[in-house]
Amino acid sequence: MAEYTQPASQQQSSLSFTEGFLLGQLSVVILIGAFIKFFIFGDPPSPETTASTRALARQSRDRGHRRSFSINSSPVASGRSDVRHSSSNVLRHPPRLTTPIILAKTYYNVNAHQPESLDWFNVLIAQTIAQFRTDAHQDEAILTSLTKVLNGPQKPDFLSSIKITEISLGEDFPILSNCRVHPVHDGSTEPESARLQARMDVDLSDLITFAIETRIVLNWPRPVTAVLPVALAVSIVRFSGTLSISFLPSVSHPTPSTHTASSSPSQQPLSTTPTSLAFSFLPDYRLDLNVRSLVGSRSRLQDIPKIAQMVENRLHAWIDERCVEPRVQQVALPSLWPRKKNTRGPPSEEEDGQGVRASEPVRDIREEARREVEEERRRDREHSEREAAAGYPEGLRWRSKAEGGGYEMPGAMPM
Repeated sequence: MAEYTQPASQQQSSLSFTEGFLLGQLSVVILIGAFIKFFIFGDPPSPETTASTRALARQSRDRGHRRSFSINSSPVASGRSDVRHSSSNVLRHPPRLTTPIILAKTYYNVNAHQPESLDWFNVLIAQTIAQFRTDAHQDEAILTSLTKVLNGPQKPDFLSSIKITEISLGEDFPILSNCRVHPVHDGSTEPESARLQARMDVDLSDLITFAIETRIVLNWPRPVTAVLPVALAVSIVRFSGTLSISFLPSVSHPTPSTHTASSSPSQQPLSTTPTSLAFSFLPDYRLDLNVRSLVGSRSRLQDIPKIAQMVENRLHAWIDERCVEPRVQQVALPSLWPRKKNTRGPPSEEEDGQGVRASEPVRDIREEARREVEEERRRDREHSEREAAAGYPEGLRWRSKAEGGGYEMPGAMPM
């Protein structure tokens, strides 16, 4: 009886092992299939849903920063209220111009003034962008600089050299409209401390493309174990948002390196920050991208949605960290004082007469020296050709020159 029971138990254990093995393999296949379907080939959300979700996330994240951030705040300048003025009475100091005074003198009512179209400004911006595109196509400087940046030290080790395959700077131009000016209070409720800010709507519908190709290299367990070709193309289809522009006046504050306790405030040297232009975008901007991808060499995977989502999130994070409120970009403005070295155009009568009289002797001397040198070279060349035709050896030819056989040193006295 025991002999019949033992084979039955062995057969039952082998069946349970086979069932468990098959069940485990089936579960792994189901997990891999679900991962590929929902993570790699899952349908991305609509652009409207993505834009609204990102706008809400930016507003909730930056709500706390807006209350404490001041664009004019400076840790050095905020603690110093006394600014050193010149002791001379020749240069008269005008009264302090506040925001209400500027608005009153320019007859601008922020509550009743209608938004402006900015058509003239769109033309200037279009001319600037058109010239930039022309210069980029001529010398290919943008291709060289971008290749150096992509293959710089920050490139990951698992990527081979990155090659740029396409750069398209677009054909259309941004349209700015609905411009309005209003005062902005940076953490202060006093109307005198407000600064003026211009807000305008920006809309760009174009096709700006940047495409690269590289290879993902697997360096484990040994170098270059496997190589996976990857091609990526990112196109900006549309950008719309609200642009904020304001001027930041120059601020004088004591130099930190020379600040000592013994020196009085009036004797401390001041360092002045130049006047700058600050611009940023409101968090409700919209950026529509078209991301194309190609992974593999033989069996290629094309336009993977998860790669597109990763690229879009990375680009939105890059913009949010740099020029989305409460963060701003400051550009120092050059001096607008008229200078002689910046003057372009035809010279005046006085400058023209002085320039002609001063340049004529120099031009005559240079022309005379050039003619003398050319004449000496011509005579030397003819003399060498004659001696070569007569059959003189090389040594005799140069010896005859040294002995004065028709050869004169340049600038020698006549005999």
